[in-house]
Amino acid sequence: MEWQLRKFDELTTDELYQIIKARIDVFVVEQTCPYPELDNHDQASSHLFLQDKTDIVAYARLIPEKNIYEEASIGRVLVSKSHRGKGYAKDLMEKAINILVNDWKVGAIKLHGQEYLRQFYGSLGFKEISEVYLEDNIPHVDMIMNTREKSKQ
Repeated sequence: MEWQLRKFDELTTDELYQIIKARIDVFVVEQTCPYPELDNHDQASSHLFLQDKTDIVAYARLIPEKNIYEEASIGRVLVSKSHRGKGYAKDLMEKAINILVNDWKVGAIKLHGQEYLRQFYGSLGFKEISEVYLEDNIPHVDMIMNTREKSKQ
């Protein structure tokens, strides 16, 4: 298994299919949350994923500044159910942060994360910037990382 980073137009049709399938499996089916998964932000984003044969093990969408937020953001973070508890989430987030800080040279990274993961994101350097709120009947919190502070560490 090897980590892949691809812009939208670099994804093969099989990779795109497996990414969308994994996102729907986790966010729509597993979390019983019908919402528009395809939101027209994939085309501007880069897609970081770990694939085992054809299955997506872990995935995150890296979204450029001034796309969803003023800041760059990381979204659609997932680890497939069969691969949880093996450290892939931390590896995924560390790789995503590293790309945004060192390659994209962004000043801040914003997250729109599920509330139950706020301690996990906090352990990576994200700070809460909102109260917990419901979106699609799931508690969320907005978080941000000042990457200039992160790059000094």
